[in-house]
Amino acid sequence: MCSPTTGNELGLTEKNRACACGAGGHAESNHAESNHAESATGASDGAIREHYLVDGMTCSHCVSSVTEEVSALDGVEDVKVALNAGGTSRIMVVSSKPIDPEAVRGAVTEAGYSLVSA
Repeated sequence: MCSPTTGNELGLTEKNRACACGAGGHAESNHAESNHAESATGASDGAIREHYLVDGMTCSHCVSSVTEEVSALDGVEDVKVALNAGGTSRIMVVSSKPIDPEAVRGAVTEAGYSLVSA
C-alpha cells in the first residue's frame, strides 16, 4: 500500500505520491471506457496479443491488481504492463484464443481502473 512513509520506496515523487490504491480502495476514473486500442493477431507462435490503454495506475500495486484480474480471464496466458505513473498505461494481453474486449474492460474495472480511448 502506498503511504507518505513508504511512497519513495515505490519510486513515487512528490508530484505523483498520491496513489489511488493507497486511499483504502480504488477510485473510479471519470474517463470514458472503450474497447481495446489496437490488436496484433496471428503471431508466429500462435498466440494472440491485444493491446489496451488503462488510465489511473500509479504504482506496482496498481499493476499487480490489473494483472491479477486480467490474468484470471479464460484463455489469458500472460499480461504485460508498461506503467505510466499517473498517466495512461499500456497493457498487452497474450492469449491462446480471442478474448472479448468487454471481458477485459470488466476485469480492469474490477481492479478499479478504466480503459481509455486511443
